[in-house]
Amino acid sequence: MPEDFEPVIIGFLCNWCAYAGGDLAGVSRLQYPPNMRAVRVMCSGMVHPDIVVHALQKGADGALVMG
Repeated sequence: MPEDFEPVIIGFLCNWCAYAGGDLAGVSRLQYPPNMRAVRVMCSGMVHPDIVVHALQKGADGALVMG
C-alpha cells in the first residue's frame, strides 16, 4: 500500500447525538481529517445495512454508524 494512501470513510451520524458532537467540534474550531465524510441521519438505528453496503460498493474504504 502506498504511504500516501488516505482511506475515504463515510460516517452516518445521528442528528441528536454524534452529529451534535461533530457540530460542536466545528464551532470550537477543532479539525477532523478531510477524508471522513459525514452524513447526517435522523437516527443511527434507522440506517439500513444496505445503505452501508452501497457506500462501500461505491468506493468508500470504510463506514461508521454513530449514534
